[in-house]
Amino acid sequence: MHNKKRCRGSHFFGDNKGPSSFSMQDPKLIFDELDLKPGQAFLDMGCGTGDYTIQASKMIGASGMVYALDMWEDLVTNLAEKADSNGLKNIKAMVADITDVLPIDDRSIDICFIATVLHGIELHKNKENLFSEINRVLKPKGSLSIVNCKKEEQPFGPPLHMRLSPEEMESIALEYGFEKINLVDLGYNYMIQFGVK
Repeated sequence: MHNKKRCRGSHFFGDNKGPSSFSMQDPKLIFDELDLKPGQAFLDMGCGTGDYTIQASKMIGASGMVYALDMWEDLVTNLAEKADSNGLKNIKAMVADITDVLPIDDRSIDICFIATVLHGIELHKNKENLFSEINRVLKPKGSLSIVNCKKEEQPFGPPLHMRLSPEEMESIALEYGFEKINLVDLGYNYMIQFGVK
């Protein structure tokens, strides 16, 4: 068992608590905008405790599939056990570094989802591989949805210099063949959605 701290959402947690931004805003607002349909394939990149994964699993149903990736083995194991105990057979939880090659087939994903993770992965250094891999796994009409901490001083969460504004996020995504389709204010966070050009 490791004792490094991990970052997810606008919180820093040790091992005694699961990292998640799920309860920081109204999850219904996020999922209304994601508009998941039965049978879709959903990829949760940096899934943490899997709150978004579980909700997506229920929405896409038995005919769909949710892939949940995280670099922390204990989180992935806990999520797999949680899915099993809830009878959710459409979740595939895997240990993976999202800045590396994704263990996902080409053109197999309808929606890539990244919630409050990008501020912790040195995006300037990893953006080319990250976005090229997202491009590879997305279906031609697939979408990318990113939840980020707002770029403003807050009494919790990552320091200001690690945060990305919607404009910065859009500028990066445009470099790699994405175009903005929506921006949603979530309070402390925002969600920006992209389609493939």
